[in-house]
Amino acid sequence: MILNTEQILNPSYNFQRIISLVPSLTELMYDLDLDEEVIGITKFCVHPVKWLRSKTRVGGTKNVHIEIIHRLKPDLIIANKEENTRGQVEELAKDYNILLTDINNLDSALLSIFSIGKLAGKTENSIQIVNAIRDRFKKLSTQFQNKTKHEAAYLIWQKPYMAAGGNTYINDMMQYCGLRNIFSDIERYPEITLNEIRKRECGIILLSSEPYPFKERHADRIKNLLPGVKIVLADGEMFSWYGSRLLKAADYFETFPSKFINENS
Repeated sequence: MILNTEQILNPSYNFQRIISLVPSLTELMYDLDLDEEVIGITKFCVHPVKWLRSKTRVGGTKNVHIEIIHRLKPDLIIANKEENTRGQVEELAKDYNILLTDINNLDSALLSIFSIGKLAGKTENSIQIVNAIRDRFKKLSTQFQNKTKHEAAYLIWQKPYMAAGGNTYINDMMQYCGLRNIFSDIERYPEITLNEIRKRECGIILLSSEPYPFKERHADRIKNLLPGVKIVLADGEMFSWYGSRLLKAADYFETFPSKFINENS
């Protein structure tokens, strides 16, 4: 069954056999001081490295090996509406408790952190992490509050080019380093062209390290086609990983404008 808010707040829950299908929430569970409770992760759960080496892998985020999950017999599975496939989540929900997270901004990320801590018997740990993140991002908001936002596009894929649009976690994160997403008026992850970027008078293009691993050669090619635009390679984990990674992201966002501010101020 997919747990609702009322069930999450039930103090009697303290799950001891947890599988995570969400890489950034796997990292969170490690930072909540869970260990033996986490019995399965995906092959993309690369943080912490020691868990990637020691925990049972249940496949990828989009192609979970359900037979492995049946063998592990979890009492809770952590999933995400965007990262996991609906059909597999619904199939698993017939036999197991599912926390299905839906994260598209900072507030929903903080709610997920608290919910996981509550379900795993680590409420105090989760509250500490939530408060630390909230304080750091409040400081970031103040830092950029009275400054002009730079018009930017965040690319996640090529052939075709795809950008982070509105109602996405990346879109929300961009504001915390002084950027305004030129594609925020388009939902989710639209296919776009470099000509569209030119027409929208974009000043900065962020090339993410994931899911497509953009490199300097990609930046050089786009720069040749859009010579007036600043191209910046961005750490995709900082912009798209929620959970405890947000603490590292806050430090990253604080200094990130130095990559473009001098040429685009």
